[in-house]
Amino acid sequence: MELRQLEHFVTVAEEQHFTRAAERLAVSQSGLSASVRALEQELRTPLFSRTTRSVRLTEAGRALLVEAVRTLAGARAARDAVDAVRGLLRGTLTVGVEQCVAGVSPAQLLAAFHREHPHMEIRLRQEGTMSLLDGVADGRLDLAFAATVSPLEWRGELIPLATEEMVVLCAAGHRFAGRSGVEWGALPEESFIDFHPDWGPRRAADAAFAAAGVRRTVALEVNDVHSLLELVQEGLGIAVVPRHFARKPEAVRLVALDLLAPAASGPVSGTGPVRYESVVVLPPQRAASPGARALVSLVTSARERGEE
Repeated sequence: MELRQLEHFVTVAEEQHFTRAAERLAVSQSGLSASVRALEQELRTPLFSRTTRSVRLTEAGRALLVEAVRTLAGARAARDAVDAVRGLLRGTLTVGVEQCVAGVSPAQLLAAFHREHPHMEIRLRQEGTMSLLDGVADGRLDLAFAATVSPLEWRGELIPLATEEMVVLCAAGHRFAGRSGVEWGALPEESFIDFHPDWGPRRAADAAFAAAGVRRTVALEVNDVHSLLELVQEGLGIAVVPRHFARKPEAVRLVALDLLAPAASGPVSGTGPVRYESVVVLPPQRAASPGARALVSLVTSARERGEE
């Protein structure tokens, strides 16, 4: 069993398609198929269930995938460690990011990293926070920039980036627009626009509403910040989001309102401001790769200079 075969197997499993996997690996489809067949012959069991339209993992394939991902991550870490001793950073740095994080500009950060380490290939994956945690845990990601992670959810290292309050965003014509803030008791009647449940802002908002004992209806779920702001602007609902969203160019015509603590005699038992924290997630139970540590060093230096 060769590392190359495991890489081929993992890529087909991720793409669920031999042609797409071959394009991603820059190999011929026939060569990729032969590599996977040889692996199946060595293991004496099919790894994929193949039809004319789909490629699905068998039970044996699912079992192998977990170990194959770990093995490839370990091999990359070994190569990176040797290069680091030689004073070089080579190989691949795979970074995960949720597009809502504050305290860092991923584009500027990765550009600075590339200038300092031009021989290292950078890969970027944009996902929700829970998917990012899974990616770092199983070695698919070297590190991730995520949001609102508790120590109970993550046993590895968490480096704080920024903490800010969440605010209510509404259109200029909304009934809340003339206020400076909104109490929790005024929110149950509203329709909300929010991200999918594994995204950091959604998780923070869901937890806050549950703590406040306030039920809400998320009518529209989106997967990007631009769509959320556009839907709010069109008056299709309001959103509870990190404060820095209100500073985005697309939010120029929106109104940002503070979340206020309920009146002492009111029916709502919740709190006032909701905190939203952005963090760097590093692997548990194993040393972070040299590339990950170099990237974290850039983040630390930028924070010391007061940059974002």
